[in-house]
Amino acid sequence: MQVTETLTEGLKREFQVVILAADIDVKVTGRLNELAPTLRIPGFRPGKVPQKMLKQRYGQAVLGEVLEAAVNESSQAALDERGLRPAVQPKIEIAEFDEGKDLAFKLSVELMPEIQPVDFSALTLERLTAEPADKDIDEAMVRLSEQHKTSELITEERASQSGDVAVIDFKGMIDGEVFEGGSAEGHQLELGSNQFLPGFEDQLIGVKAGESVEVNVTFPEDYGQPNLSGKDAVFETKMVEIRESKLVEINDDFAKLFGMDDLAALKDAMRGQIAQEFSQTSRARLKRTLLDRLEEGEVFEVPQTMAEQEYQAICRAVKPATVEDDDGHDHDHDHDHDHDHDHDDAHKRPAVDASLSDEDKAEYHKLAERRVRLGLMLQEVGRLNNIEVTEDEVRRAMFQEASRYPGQEQQIMKLYQDNAQAMASLRAPLFEDKIVDFVLEMATVTDKVVTVEELMSDPDAQGDDDEATDKAEDAVKQDS
Repeated sequence: MQVTETLTEGLKREFQVVILAADIDVKVTGRLNELAPTLRIPGFRPGKVPQKMLKQRYGQAVLGEVLEAAVNESSQAALDERGLRPAVQPKIEIAEFDEGKDLAFKLSVELMPEIQPVDFSALTLERLTAEPADKDIDEAMVRLSEQHKTSELITEERASQSGDVAVIDFKGMIDGEVFEGGSAEGHQLELGSNQFLPGFEDQLIGVKAGESVEVNVTFPEDYGQPNLSGKDAVFETKMVEIRESKLVEINDDFAKLFGMDDLAALKDAMRGQIAQEFSQTSRARLKRTLLDRLEEGEVFEVPQTMAEQEYQAICRAVKPATVEDDDGHDHDHDHDHDHDHDHDDAHKRPAVDASLSDEDKAEYHKLAERRVRLGLMLQEVGRLNNIEVTEDEVRRAMFQEASRYPGQEQQIMKLYQDNAQAMASLRAPLFEDKIVDFVLEMATVTDKVVTVEELMSDPDAQGDDDEATDKAEDAVKQDS
């Protein structure tokens, strides 16, 4: 193997690699000898087939296998010999090969940056904490009672009003045609709750039981079903009956609905739940502070391939969209495609950031580099300190995720088990949290008691100048 470095530019490296024809021939012969005892050719006993005949029959197939292995092995050897750590999968481009001649290919790779170790013992961090007050518990109890309120049939003859529960039959139509999912009978709708399409509930106020009305609405442009987005619809609606909402009284009987002995026990449980939520928020704020402090340290170049991949992910999270190609098929930008297919269809699909302003693009590029830089820093801390996520920890995370879908646990677990990318999505946050815990153990962390409002305030609320970044951060959090 002959290796010549042809490019050194920042984190980018390119090499010209040549594998001699004689070495390829030796590998092909060796592989054929390995396979010989298992190959059967009429007229010859296993293992006694002449080498020349083996080459005639199986040479081409074995050659392809040998070439693939040789390219992979020589590429890895070229990097290992120079102590280079790729940040992303290296790219290989065959430059020249004919049977019986040398194989030449170009190896292109982006390297991991050099990251200087941080003295975490010198870090001083402040952890915001808050304790739930009695008013927090009382407000939570009111919200809980609202979630379990009942309704009673109104016996007096009067028109519906905001706050009533309208029991309705309805049939939705677009351009005079009934559409799927747009009809129901006996549907209960609290007027004024804004649970339905914008403007729908308003047109049911002032209607008496037994009366029918036509409700005219327009589906929002960002409606979940693209075939209905932005469409005008008419709902033929009948007010079957009007019911009055009734709040559940917050007492010992109410507590028993949740398996508690009395109201005091329910309040204690609620206090514990709120305290846990405050603790999670406190940790999230501390983690954010830690990451900000780490980013303030040494600035290093990030691999542009990784930064571009992260930028694309941010754009897709902020503006998820599908586009229709010339064949009328929808392509979801969040799905991975075969590279050749992407190249052939590139002219059919707009760039993922096509609808973004130049200001937003600049902000999202900045955010992408920040996320990649922090990810690389945490990854380096994990590598240098032998921090790993065990299979048991991943398994527990998988069980926990599956438990969120009662009745579908087996399907969810199979989805993870059959999808390496899905399993990686479970492992990544576990790895990050273990690294954060490792750093916090060495740093000096002091607690500061604050109000609930201060704890829950948005640390990203920095004014209009950061609106694009805040929007992208929120979208990425939801997407992940």
